[in-house]
Amino acid sequence: MTLPSPLLQLTDIAKSFGAVRALRSGQFELRAGEIHALAGENGAGKSTLMNIIDGILQPDSGSIRIDGHSVRIDSPAMAQRLGIGFVHQEIALCADISVAENIFMAETAQSRRRLMGGADLIKRAAEVLAPLGDIDPRLPAGRLSISQQQLVEIAKALTLDCRILILDEPTAALTEHEAQKLFGIMRRLADKGMGIIYISHRMAEIFQICDRVTVMRDGQHIRTDRIADITPADVVNAMVGRQLDALYPPKLAGPRGPEILSVANLTDRRYKDVSFALHRGEILGFAGLIGAGRSEIARGVTRLEGNARGEVRLDGAPVVLRDYADCIAKGIVYLSEDRKGDGVFLDLPIAANVSALDLSRVARRGMVDAARETDQAQRIGATLKLKAASMAHRVASLSGGNQQKVALAKLLAVEPKVIFLDEPTRGVDVGAKAEIHGILRALAESGVGVAVISSEMPELIGLCDRVLVVSEGRVSGELSGTDLTETNIMTLAAPGAISGATALSGTLA
Repeated sequence: MTLPSPLLQLTDIAKSFGAVRALRSGQFELRAGEIHALAGENGAGKSTLMNIIDGILQPDSGSIRIDGHSVRIDSPAMAQRLGIGFVHQEIALCADISVAENIFMAETAQSRRRLMGGADLIKRAAEVLAPLGDIDPRLPAGRLSISQQQLVEIAKALTLDCRILILDEPTAALTEHEAQKLFGIMRRLADKGMGIIYISHRMAEIFQICDRVTVMRDGQHIRTDRIADITPADVVNAMVGRQLDALYPPKLAGPRGPEILSVANLTDRRYKDVSFALHRGEILGFAGLIGAGRSEIARGVTRLEGNARGEVRLDGAPVVLRDYADCIAKGIVYLSEDRKGDGVFLDLPIAANVSALDLSRVARRGMVDAARETDQAQRIGATLKLKAASMAHRVASLSGGNQQKVALAKLLAVEPKVIFLDEPTRGVDVGAKAEIHGILRALAESGVGVAVISSEMPELIGLCDRVLVVSEGRVSGELSGTDLTETNIMTLAAPGAISGATALSGTLA
């Protein structure tokens, strides 16, 4: 059987930024009608290669062919004319205009009409959004949740008349249900002849939806295989260049310690009568669909959102928490799911980020002591295996995994007793994920209370000792041991699960 000629072919692509060689020998081939995964650790060269395909960057050498014809893609506008669409990992919507206007922004920019909008634009946007989820196209984009904003970014790409679609971590902010909807759309587009490049750190997704996978490492092509001929372990080992023993560290072996944090009858607008306890030595997970109230509960406990009522005890004693400053003083901290929006200051040095929550720890006579600040960042960074040439480097210059370590270092700098981590490994590669999981287990073993909110069920099951499932603002059940399965999590997470959850858990809210 003769294979069809490549829709897109990149050969010997090289790209340097000063002395840094981002791509040494970039090779990639995409066929019409296939979903082709591109895998590699952060810094492997994936984004650089995709930015060259989209005309954002120009290669130093190498060739690009579409349908066998050599092309020069000198701008994103040229890429769009050649039929290339790109959904970036970073959300870039205009917050103050409507969802509909965001979706058709490229069209309105090219239109000769002075005004575009009205009922027709709303109707067309609703039709594009319908397969993805229930999103009101009239709302300002800034009022949407992160997952809804990601769906709008995908909808924008679907309006383009493209033959090549690049999806960079499109499910990072989506629920399992939303991701499955997207996979269905991708398969239908591929069946119509579109070629799709799918970038993801999630092995389960790659092996579910993709036809082939290409692995990059250190700016070079490592291997390309049919999914049917390779295993997830093969992909991971090719990505990291070594045998990765385990994605998750061993769970708590002995009995858990005493309660470090207990919450009773926590109630606010988005959740009601939430009660749970966090013990020393364990990692407690929070599962649930997007919008169920998982993040809101954590932000309610830490007083970052709303005006929650209820009782919070720390080491058995009731505490009064009026705002986040009170929480920091008591040793209760929160890591945001929006790393670049709320987790780190991208334009500040690493050292300044690490010290940000409590400057008094690095101050001398009321002024920040640069030497103390640098020493603190180096000391905590070393425990987290933070990779940076200098603590004076801007956080924006780091990979996603190292940015996440800076966000975590900022919390550890105040020597917390309890940490709530919201999507702690979102958008980081498999090697960095394994490192972060190991760090969280070490923190739990040292006596820090660790609570993890995650949309990735394999992460919850592999990392956590117990998982609380949140459904419609209530804790619908608790799972541990052999009961901690994807099926049981989804059963409890589905609306209406509370009434039928007893069969799955002996500890229910």
